[in-house]
Amino acid sequence: MNPFITAAVFTYPHEITVIKHLLQEAEITHYFENEMMTGIAPMYSHAFGGIQLKVHPNDLDTVKNILDQFLSNDNLKIV
Repeated sequence: MNPFITAAVFTYPHEITVIKHLLQEAEITHYFENEMMTGIAPMYSHAFGGIQLKVHPNDLDTVKNILDQFLSNDNLKIV
């Protein structure tokens, strides 16, 4: 079995809200490492290594496409 790999790193919990929904909608198995710790102590996000989006290596290309589409959409910007 292949271990999950990091597809992206985020700083704050609010940044992953829409992305989490998009990944669930695409039925991609994923998890966010350090999500709870960063939610408890957001100022230590960099010390924890940020919130890391972990996905299966077979899904990496699909996840990259989802992230690229999300970030290039002018109507959906994380503030």
